[in-house]
Amino acid sequence: MLSRMNVGRPIGLTRQILPLRQYHLRPCGLRPKGGPPKTCKGVRRKTTEAGEDKSGHINAGPNEGILFLDNVFPLKLRWLLHLPFINVDKSVPELLKRLNSPRIGAADPLSIIQKALPKDLPIKVTEVLPRLKEGGAFVKFSHEPHIEAKEIEGTLKTYLKENPIKPWFNPWRRVRTFLVKGRPWVEDLYRFPSSRLRVEFLPIEPGGEAAELSQETLYSIFRRYGKLADIMPQPVDSKVTPKFAFLNFRLVRHAIMAKNCMHGFVVPGSEGGGKAGTVIKLIYEQKMKAHWIRDWIVNHPRITIPLIAALLATGTAAAFDPIRTFFIKAHVTHSFHITDNKYYKWLMSQVTRANDLLSFKRQKADDAGLSVIWDERKDDIEQIQSWLMETADTFVVIQGPRGSGKKELVIDQALKDRRNTLVVDCKPIQEARGDSATIGATANQVGYKPVFSFINNISSLVDLAAQGTIGTKTGFSETLDTQLDKIFQNTATALKQIALDDRKKDDKDADIGDDEYLEAHPERRPVVVIDNFLHKSSKSSTVYDKISQWAAGLTTGNIAHVIFLTTDVSFTKSLSKALPDRVFRQITLGDCSPEVAKRFVINHLDADTSDDPPSSGNPSAPPPSAQRPDLAELDGCIETLGGRLTELEFLARRIKAGQTPAAAVHEIIDQAASEILKLYLLDTDHGGDHGGSARSWTAPQAWELVKALSTASTVRYNALLLADTFTPGGEAVLQALEQAELIAVVAANGRPHSIKPGKPVYQAAFKLLTEDHVLAARLDLAILAELTRLETRGIEKYEAELHLLAGLPRQPGELRPRVRWLLAKVQAAQAKIEGYEAEGGRLKRVLMREY
Repeated sequence: MLSRMNVGRPIGLTRQILPLRQYHLRPCGLRPKGGPPKTCKGVRRKTTEAGEDKSGHINAGPNEGILFLDNVFPLKLRWLLHLPFINVDKSVPELLKRLNSPRIGAADPLSIIQKALPKDLPIKVTEVLPRLKEGGAFVKFSHEPHIEAKEIEGTLKTYLKENPIKPWFNPWRRVRTFLVKGRPWVEDLYRFPSSRLRVEFLPIEPGGEAAELSQETLYSIFRRYGKLADIMPQPVDSKVTPKFAFLNFRLVRHAIMAKNCMHGFVVPGSEGGGKAGTVIKLIYEQKMKAHWIRDWIVNHPRITIPLIAALLATGTAAAFDPIRTFFIKAHVTHSFHITDNKYYKWLMSQVTRANDLLSFKRQKADDAGLSVIWDERKDDIEQIQSWLMETADTFVVIQGPRGSGKKELVIDQALKDRRNTLVVDCKPIQEARGDSATIGATANQVGYKPVFSFINNISSLVDLAAQGTIGTKTGFSETLDTQLDKIFQNTATALKQIALDDRKKDDKDADIGDDEYLEAHPERRPVVVIDNFLHKSSKSSTVYDKISQWAAGLTTGNIAHVIFLTTDVSFTKSLSKALPDRVFRQITLGDCSPEVAKRFVINHLDADTSDDPPSSGNPSAPPPSAQRPDLAELDGCIETLGGRLTELEFLARRIKAGQTPAAAVHEIIDQAASEILKLYLLDTDHGGDHGGSARSWTAPQAWELVKALSTASTVRYNALLLADTFTPGGEAVLQALEQAELIAVVAANGRPHSIKPGKPVYQAAFKLLTEDHVLAARLDLAILAELTRLETRGIEKYEAELHLLAGLPRQPGELRPRVRWLLAKVQAAQAKIEGYEAEGGRLKRVLMREY
């Protein structure tokens, strides 16, 4: 009779003893006379999953046997054995007990074992050893001497077949039991059941011989425990010892039963075990090699690394693209801009009224002065606004020199009532150094967050290392073009969502598609303003190509209106690549007229006092402009400065600071002359903001233009190309100087017509530079040196031809005109060189005499 159930901890844990009902010890069908069955207490032993005394074995003495019952525990709970923070011994049985219900039979292991052993079975259960990872339990019992263990096994199997027990966790399979024939190895290692068994053939005693069992013998021994799928003997040429074979069972439970019942079984010689017999040892063999996934990944980097890169890219896009689109929409709609909040605007208006800080007054002066400019350019503003209300898949281009008010005209006037505007400044993008900085600057312009531009450098290093290792690129790193495409694609998606945000289901055109809706409602589209387009375009055109292609997609897809602001007069070359079959809508901004420029300056002077309360002593005090007698010279100053807004604003501020208009103009001219010297004439190795690392012109060529424009407002384009300093390649030099804004080329009938200074103030600065005798002598010497070099090169060419003709064996008469022509050319060039040297000597004396 069994009094207790010893449940050991699965792997290295302390044992737990659970009570179990006592079984009556008597032969089947017998009962003592005159009373209930006799009971006696079972033997309590400290048996864990590691066996008796943690030896790994269960020993059965005389009149004792061991049964193994399967389907006692769910095999799916094997993964719990990997968790170090769960006490499997306590948690799992307790959980299974709580699931016990009158509606569910055999819900916990205790009841399963109780029901599997009938009350009239003539045995005394002494120990129960659960095997959680194998889903069963060993039951050790004792029996009467005249009863054999095989009879008990047969009786129990018949009982379980007639009264099947199907636990809740496996309702389709019943509990089975077999008598343990070998010496089971009950280990608590991290080895888990498999449907494949490795059968090793060992001798009974060390040094003995073991027979290798045939497939027929193995089949006859193990078939009773379950269906065998295959038997694989050890290869003939294998030198591995001990000899072995593989048994593949159809089910894992069949392999568990065979392993626990036959491990350590001695196959006698009569059954094929050899003369002395053979001991068979059974071990679970995993069908799949351990760490095979890791090994396959490591051994196939050409496949796995690009695959991982693709998965990472897909995961990143799925996770971050919606977030980035949200931030772009917030950037365009100014959702997080506090300056657009109505409460903030009200507060700032109150602060402005109560404060007389200079910054507020200056802003008022700026607005008052610019209002004069906007009155003159009212037609341009209305033209831009009307274009934005039309459906036309083309660009709007605002071209003008720096300081002409392009950005203020578009953003502050034409788009002041537009809610959704995106301004992309190309200057920080083009001036960024390196791909990471360019990506970061582009993302910052459109509100693309989060951006991990630094990862591109790390990915490039990983890609380079992988290419040196496996011979191919992994695809981790992305080019600048790819990164920019991602940013602009997300921006286009956000802009389209913004354009469709106001669409409602009850609109009269709710049944049309999104594209048709945007085409029918151009007023709903956002406006994209691309500022400083083609800034430093000679440095690199990659960014501008990407921007123009993206803008073309926005325009042709009716997603947004696109306005380009540029100082480059050759913008059509770049934009025509993106829209080759479109005519652009263009507005060219020039300088203000003298009347508007004068009103601009006067309004700047009078803006600060326009809203001030009148003084009590003189309520009708005249404005500041009427109190300045030196403003009489303002007309002449404006004629010198021209109508460029930057110079006019500087003039107004200097006059407001107390300077006379003449002194302010003189300071502006000096500053412009210094700028010309630095950017165009002296620093030939560094182009500053206009030339990049190397200039396309020389100082003598620039000085030739300065001298020509110092005495005339315009110079004929073609006449300048005939000058010696501009041959050859004169047109490329003039285009470069136009891009650098030293000059402006005026076109007529579609061709270059004349040349004028890049800024109106430059003509006065040119005159100031030519009046400097030392500077003029120095630069004229450079021109003479360049001309001397050109003439010397021509003489060398003529002399080479004369030498060739002199080497002919005969001198035909037809060559005499050619010889005379060459000699005349040499004589004329030599005369020019002598004249240059004489002029150079005079200039050198000027340099030696003056400072």
